[in-house]
Amino acid sequence: MSDTARTTDLDSIEPLDLAGVGVGPFNLSLAAQLDSVPELSARFFERRPRFDWHPGMMLPDVELQSSYLKDLVTSTNPTSPWSFTSYLVQTKRFFAFLNAHYDAAPRKEFARYFAWVAEQLPTLTFGADVSEVDHDGRDFVLTVDGTKRRARNLAIGVGMQPQLPDWAQGFDRGRCFHASEAVDRLPGLPAGRVAVIGGGQSGAEIVQHLLAQETPPQALSWLSRRHNFEPLNDTPFSNQVFSPEYVDAYRKLGDERKTAAFATAVLTSDGVSPSTIDAIYRRLYAMRYLEDSPVDAAMLPSRDVIQAEERNGEYRLIVRNGFDGGIEVLFADALVLATGYRFRLPDALAPLKRRIATDRQDRLILADDYSVAWDGPRHARIFALNAGRHSHGIAESQLSLMAWRSSAIVNALVGYDRFDLELPEPMVNWASIAPAVAGAARADA
Repeated sequence: MSDTARTTDLDSIEPLDLAGVGVGPFNLSLAAQLDSVPELSARFFERRPRFDWHPGMMLPDVELQSSYLKDLVTSTNPTSPWSFTSYLVQTKRFFAFLNAHYDAAPRKEFARYFAWVAEQLPTLTFGADVSEVDHDGRDFVLTVDGTKRRARNLAIGVGMQPQLPDWAQGFDRGRCFHASEAVDRLPGLPAGRVAVIGGGQSGAEIVQHLLAQETPPQALSWLSRRHNFEPLNDTPFSNQVFSPEYVDAYRKLGDERKTAAFATAVLTSDGVSPSTIDAIYRRLYAMRYLEDSPVDAAMLPSRDVIQAEERNGEYRLIVRNGFDGGIEVLFADALVLATGYRFRLPDALAPLKRRIATDRQDRLILADDYSVAWDGPRHARIFALNAGRHSHGIAESQLSLMAWRSSAIVNALVGYDRFDLELPEPMVNWASIAPAVAGAARADA
């Protein structure tokens, strides 16, 4: 077939209103919200054969750190058939779930909820590899398993990529691995010395799991850069950072003030669940005082690994102690890296990469509606989900506002307020109050 014929065939294809690249929870939320908007045509492509949410981190008894009402749809579309409550009803477990009196929903339950939605939404295609995305001046052109598809807009929802420290590059992945591989890797760990690097929830869950084993490691070290093993700040006023009103105020800040605001809110997102901290401490107490099982467990906050080397089957870590300034040398037979994630554009977007704007730190520049700044036609939008922690605040990478974000994207696509996103009166006044308003408040008092 000639190039002309191929072009003619492609030109005859009716474009999708939206093509989604990747099906994680965030694009799943967008697909669920779009299911109530029949005037838009959408299709989401995922290379994996089925939906599977963080399978490498599904250790026993792990819990959500947010309310189960912060699901795919409920905050803006409570009557949707794709809510978590609907899932409980449809799977005949509503009363059993309520009677379990969970302080926090099991993460495995939410994973099953996501999979339940993914199995039924008609706009998802699994086992479909998007190898290239370009724009021909009219539409985006996706190459999906060798076939061309047109779309007027894109939604990038490929998720965050595990982030490894520079000093860990090139190490044996069997004994030095990211926390995202914990389920597969932990059973094969040597029973000797294990160091867990990272003081957030992922690191804590791995420490809890290792201490709960019938045969725990001979020595366990838990290192964190933070001053202590800090609990999640789950108090009502702190949780206001997960509200649309906060995002609205945050979006209006300059870069320096955004950075400062983000730092003050970090423990609302990246702290350790109090139940996990309690479980670790109680296990250490029991092993030390109540059982005949002396434990060599070192809890090491304020530690920053500045150098590491692998030699003769062991790791030698040079560690700076931020508490007293000392330098320590630690040895381990295995390293578990709970060192977080970073956003990275998928390789398929390579043809567009030079056309996409980034800031000085190579972060995407996002508008209020989560569309990316780029040099293409204004009507052709690239929505990036989970790419705007700096631009939209700490809630961007959490489940908390995913339904709200999906609704904002739908409104942008249809050009009217399909979902009511009018902001309520804020519980906390983050921004400066106008003098006249402040004076009126004092007079009323």
